[in-house]
This record gives sequence, C-alpha cells and structure tokens, in this order.
Amino acid sequence: MATKIETFRNMYQDSVSLMQISAQISKLPGVEQASVVMGTPTNLTQLRDAGLGDIIEAGPNDLVIAVRGESSACEEALRLAAERLNSRADTPTNQASEDAAPVSLAMACERAPDANLALISVPGDYAAAEAIKALELGMNVMLFSDNVGLQDEKRIKTLAREKRLIVMGPDCGTAIVNGMPLGFANVVRRGAIGVVGASGTGLQEVTCRIEQLGAGVSQALGTGGHDLHEEIGGISMQFGLDALAEDPATEVIVLISKPPARAVAERILERARRAGKPVVVNFLGAPEGDMRGPGLTPALTLADAAQFAVALLNKTPLPASVARVDARDEAILVRHAQALGAPRRFIRGVFAGGTFCYESQLLCQREGLTASSNTPVAGNSKLDDIWQSVGHTIVDLGDDDFTRGRPHPMIDPTLRDERIRDELRDSETAVVLFDLVLGYGAAEAPAQGLIDILERARAEAPGGDAPVLIAHVCGTQGDPQIRSRQIDALKAAGVLVAGCNAEAALWASRVARLQADKE
Repeated sequence: MATKIETFRNMYQDSVSLMQISAQISKLPGVEQASVVMGTPTNLTQLRDAGLGDIIEAGPNDLVIAVRGESSACEEALRLAAERLNSRADTPTNQASEDAAPVSLAMACERAPDANLALISVPGDYAAAEAIKALELGMNVMLFSDNVGLQDEKRIKTLAREKRLIVMGPDCGTAIVNGMPLGFANVVRRGAIGVVGASGTGLQEVTCRIEQLGAGVSQALGTGGHDLHEEIGGISMQFGLDALAEDPATEVIVLISKPPARAVAERILERARRAGKPVVVNFLGAPEGDMRGPGLTPALTLADAAQFAVALLNKTPLPASVARVDARDEAILVRHAQALGAPRRFIRGVFAGGTFCYESQLLCQREGLTASSNTPVAGNSKLDDIWQSVGHTIVDLGDDDFTRGRPHPMIDPTLRDERIRDELRDSETAVVLFDLVLGYGAAEAPAQGLIDILERARAEAPGGDAPVLIAHVCGTQGDPQIRSRQIDALKAAGVLVAGCNAEAALWASRVARLQADKE
C-alpha cells in the first residue's frame, strides 16, 4: 500500500465541497482511504491519526489531498481531485472583472446591501473572527464550522444578542430560512410551523415529517449542539423562539434539543409559555413533566413533535404517540423473529444521524434494553473499541470518532455500508437498525451500495437465518434522492422500513425482546 499527498498553496474551499470530493475519490478501485481538507492544525492531526501522513507541510490556507491504496489508484485519485478543484476555480463567469466573486464579507455586503445572512464555513480556528465580522456588518450568521470553543461561542452569541441578530451554530448543519434549504436540509413546503432545533438531523426529521403530514414550515432555525449548554445559556434558541413568536406567518412553534442544563431549560420554557402561540417541546430524554405548562405540549419523540404540531395547527385532537407497536406491525415482527436462530439476540444500530442514534438508545432503554455506543446516553456504556460491537450496540458513524480523515456518512455511505456488512456476518446479530438521510448535500444514491451487501448477506445466510433489517428514511418526495424511490429499493432488498426513527427503534426492540423470550 502507498500513501500519496498533494498540497495546493492558498486554495481555500468550503468543507462540504471538500467532503464531496473526498467521497468521490474514496470510491475509486484500489483506493483504501482518501481525504481532501484544509491544512489546519486540527485537520493535519486527524490525517495523522487516520494514518494518512505523519509529516505534512501545509498551512491553514493550503488544501491537502491525502490518499492511501494501490500506487496507481492513488495517482488517479490525486489527478481526479485536482481536476475537480481546478474546474471549480476555472468556472467561466461571462461577467466583467468588477463582478468577480467578493473576497471578503465587507465586499459581499457592498455588492448585496439587502443581504442579512452570512453562511460561514471556514476552519474552526478562524470561524469566530469571521462570525464577528458578519455581526458587525449587521448580518445574521449560520456558522457551519465546527471546532469552535465554548468561550468563542459565548462571545459571538453575546454580541449577536446585543445587536438583535441570531447565530445559528457553531456546527449548525441544517436550516431552512424563508423557504431556502441551507446545509443538509430537505425540500419542504412553506407553511405555518416554525422550528428551532439544537440538532441537525433532529431538525430534518421534524421538518420532513411535517411535510409528509401535509403541513409546511415557516422557518427552521438551527442553534448548534452547544447552545443549551449552561455556559452558553440557550442564547440562539431564545432568540429563535422570540422571532417565531413575533412572526405572523408562524402559528405553531416546535423546540428540539437534547436535555438542556436545568437553569437553561427553565429559562427557555418560561419564554415559551409567554409566546402567545402553541409550543411543542421535544427535549429528548427529559421527563414529560418537565416540558409541561400553559401553552406547552411535550413530545416524547421527534416524530411526535411533528405530528403534535400539525394537530395543533389544524386544531384537531393530538394523535397517539408513535412510541408503540400496533397489532399489525407486531404480527410482522413476530413472524420475522420466529425465523431467527436462538444465538441471534442483539440489536446493532448503525446511524449517520447523531440524533437518530441518541433517540434510538433512549427508546431501547425504555423497552428495557441497555446498549453500548461511541456516544452513549445516560445509563448506557461507552464502547471500549468503536470498531467492535458488544451486546446491543448503537453507534453514531457521523461522530468524530469515525469521520477523522473520512467524509461524513451522509455524504459517502461507504463506512456505514461496511459496518452493516460486518454486523450481518456476526452470528449474534438479531437486528440491524439503520437510517438513510436524504436531502441537499447527502449522497445521490444512499441505498445503492448497501443493497448489494444486503442481498449477498441474505443469499449467504445458512438456512435463511439472516438478521432482521429495519430502517427509516429521513427525507421527502421533493429531495434529489426521492424518498419513495429509496424506500422501494430497501423493501425490495428485504428491509422493514418504518415511518420514522422512533418507530424503527421500537420495532428493533420488539424483535430483541422476542428473541430474549426464547431463552
């Protein structure tokens, strides 16, 4: 095996573009691993940890391509990546030189004086400075960048609050502003439900579910995962809540987060009670009693948050929670469990969405099943070796543990597919539980490589004793990948496709409990 590295001096590209190029060259025959990143200290460390180069001479403004595999394949990968990068740089523009792309936020504001939102995706070491520049120019900020410290986040958001602006992020991957999907968002119709979420895939699940139920979204504002940390104080969630409360186009509000610090939760919920509009609260894992109050409707799951919001909008009774298995689904699950051999006892969850992993762990716990994870919820254990499943195991492949030197599995599902293949080969696996996340920025055909693996595993299973496959597809019909097309492909490969993440987790739990009852 060879490792080859090429550095381009002073060639900045945003992280989403680089992840997409990484995904493309990683799929070339003979390439074992590939990464295209900016040469920040953090990225160089991650390349070293991934075995893609111990000594790389590059600065933060330099772009690095690192590839490991067969020598000729590495050369082809470097050539293709350089071609992609140069084609972006050389795209013709038919405009006069004075209309060339602006090189600073100040120049961009001069060109578009009515603009009031800056989307910032630069290395984390520089993100805070750029966000402050945007705020000083009177612009709201969507900060896609991660690796921004809490002190910098507090400084940015305090300034934003003083200027009556919002900072979505750091590490905000999803938003829908005035009908425009930003980051990893989905195609959702405009409507009267506003959402503020500290979770990217949580925001996607709720907005997609609202779309599937026939309603629409006024605004979907991300806050970044640390916003409800005690040190930050929920500054962005409070701003978003107030903005939606004042917005005449918003009739119902949804709040999404993992459980905030208690003082922060109390502050946000008190503000929600004064919103003057129905507010659905989904603090994943928080007791329902902590989310109740005048004007507040607690939701146990992400899917519940969406369907409760739609019911409140339509002024119809709240539907039953999705956190149950109905009789029809029970019969299907019993039939699949009866076909499993006795050694097959464990759930193996493989997720691209971090919030889906979190919610699934909570719901499995609710059914009496504790699991191991690289990102465990309270009461679950942390995996000693993230590459080795032990008992019930539910992993987040989008976490830094897995993405160092690799594109996110939403962009390139190769690592997810390989993990599912390994779980299918484990004689103790009863259920493989996984997600497919669609939308802008996600893989064009997320099920394609997986289907071959699933069909081969089913054909190779001795006596037909293969694990039960349970999935959930987060997306809409309007997404580039077309949700129904992905669902049909999975079903044709023998996968049970649930209507939402919570339902999928409960189905998996039911199969595991049925297996345990055999003992």
